[in-house]
Amino acid sequence: MPGWTVRVEDSFAAAHFIKDYHGKCERLHGHNYRVRAYAAGETLGRGGMLFDFGPLKAALHEVLEELDHSLLNENPRYRETEPSAELIAFHIFHRLKSLLPGCPLRRIEVFETEKNMAAFEA
Repeated sequence: MPGWTVRVEDSFAAAHFIKDYHGKCERLHGHNYRVRAYAAGETLGRGGMLFDFGPLKAALHEVLEELDHSLLNENPRYRETEPSAELIAFHIFHRLKSLLPGCPLRRIEVFETEKNMAAFEA
């Protein structure tokens, strides 16, 4: 399917532990997370753009500020589940959709390290 994709990127630092995991990750540890948000579509709008980088970048920053320098396990979103990279991507995706209802948001990537990433895609 032909089309266009735009991407913005930001980061946050946070700690977490995975209580239902048996290994190193069940102990408290932290990451400098890198997050990429992708919007994709087949139609360009005003100014020949798919979606303006500015609002997407600002919304991503707002969402990540809610997580920055926190213990993710204390965040209400993760009290009944785990703050895994997969669920962090899911949370960021849905939070961005609520802030930018007209954005053709397609994918969120959450990097725990330079080499390890989880994504949520719609």
